[in-house]
Amino acid sequence: MIRNAFPVTRDAALSRLTQFAPRAGQAYASGRNTDPGPDQAGAVSKLSPYLRYRMITEQEVVGSTLSHHSLPAAEKYVQEVLWRTYWKGWLEMRPSVWTQYLQERDRCRDNFPNTRAIRSAEAGETGIEGFDDWARELVATGYLHNHARMWFASIWIFTLRLPWALGADFFLRHLVDADPASNTLSWRWVAGLQTVGKTYLATSENIARFTNGRFAPKGLATVATIPTEMPVCAAQPLPKVAYFDAQTPAFLLVTPEDLHPESLLGESTKINGAGMLFDPETLGGDNARAFVAGAVHDTTERVGKNFKCLAHVLNNLDAASLIAQARETGAKQIITAYAPVGPVADALARIAPSLASAGIPLVHIRRAWDERFWPHATKGFFPFKERIPKILQDMGI
Repeated sequence: MIRNAFPVTRDAALSRLTQFAPRAGQAYASGRNTDPGPDQAGAVSKLSPYLRYRMITEQEVVGSTLSHHSLPAAEKYVQEVLWRTYWKGWLEMRPSVWTQYLQERDRCRDNFPNTRAIRSAEAGETGIEGFDDWARELVATGYLHNHARMWFASIWIFTLRLPWALGADFFLRHLVDADPASNTLSWRWVAGLQTVGKTYLATSENIARFTNGRFAPKGLATVATIPTEMPVCAAQPLPKVAYFDAQTPAFLLVTPEDLHPESLLGESTKINGAGMLFDPETLGGDNARAFVAGAVHDTTERVGKNFKCLAHVLNNLDAASLIAQARETGAKQIITAYAPVGPVADALARIAPSLASAGIPLVHIRRAWDERFWPHATKGFFPFKERIPKILQDMGI
């Protein structure tokens, strides 16, 4: 289970951001690729779980960073934050890639012949230095340094020749910051499926250099064989969101996709009641569930105080229960932060027709950050990143 590496409150997230922001310039840029080990201080922020569930927002993190550094000085860190935004926007316009991943995962679970190799890799019993340590670290802590995630994925795919989709599933089942877009597309990128023909091949020399000599695995693959898959469909327009009337009495549905509704909704929004979703079925595994359980408790307290309404935890997304609660509070609509492609979005899509039939529409509210950045995730990251300075300027950051 998770160590106490990620205290589960928004205040803890803000404190970590305050401590990190002064180091988000040269200190981060020069040390970001080094993984010193799970119990050692490093250059990275370790804000990913808080960003994943939006206990703090990308806008807050970038804003705090740029209050200490110029954009050129903090370029590497700002881009790292925007990679998360880019992945979400990219997948939002190509939702079939998520569906293909789920199908590939299930197909491999049912048909991959060497189940012993999968078990050995997940247990950290392959005999490959570093890889086995990272497998055990992931299960124990719910976290891996980003560079270690790349090394691990490369060895899984090219050295052990295991299905990439099962590796992505292993991460989703154990990461605290398990995110459908970032995780799925990062594994695809390593495999050579995301940027077609471009793979990431881990080397012993690179691993030794950026682990300060802790690991120098032998026998790693020197050739990357790209898996085959169905062609990716062209980007579709972003789904539209319905008009939101802040004056219509609403029941607020908070999901783990956005645990800071205070910054999403204006003070004039009429909130008659609120429910915080904690449905284990929408979360990857025990590490994520333990973090979100605490995060939901923290959010429930904040929402109740901020919106001056009764707020409680919902253990599943049940249309009939939501309708009853909305009617009991006098709400005429149920509002929720827009959920990007993934299990929560799938669950919301399943209940939306029942809510509409009952005359209580489910209204999705998309953040300005996503509205500004997501439409530019039509191609690769490099065209996307060229737009970052202008968008941040337009947003007053």
